[in-house]
Amino acid sequence: MTVAEKLVALLKAQGLTCATAESCTGGGVGSAITAVPGSSAVFAGGIISYANEVKRDVLGVAAQALDEYGAVSPQVASQMAEGVRRLLKTDLAVSLTGIAGPDGGSDEKPVGLVWFGLATKDGVRTEKAIFRGDRAKVREQAITHALGMLTIGAA
Repeated sequence: MTVAEKLVALLKAQGLTCATAESCTGGGVGSAITAVPGSSAVFAGGIISYANEVKRDVLGVAAQALDEYGAVSPQVASQMAEGVRRLLKTDLAVSLTGIAGPDGGSDEKPVGLVWFGLATKDGVRTEKAIFRGDRAKVREQAITHALGMLTIGAA
């Protein structure tokens, strides 16, 4: 059983719904969830907020957070998760914002850095991960991590 299959089964058993706000994974988390038969009972949808304008104008991320901390930050990941949970009226929401590479990294924010947000009725928590490998590997690992966060949130 895949992580996505476990997630969908758990969400169904708990009577919960989820949504995604994705940047560096470009919809990969939503794709993984919707690959599972019956996922329509638990997955409301997702927002691919690759551009900062979408983070700000659609998800409600504060322009100040984007300017002060940058798109790849716990502040932005938190606001992305809250925004999509509010917009799609779900029990849980996960967000991802990161640098998949091969370019765009810095000493402070290296290629492979991804910030995650998990929004629930109890608030939002963030997690940071630095993944190794090429662009595809970073994205693959980030998708798996996000699915795992949703699974923990649903448990």
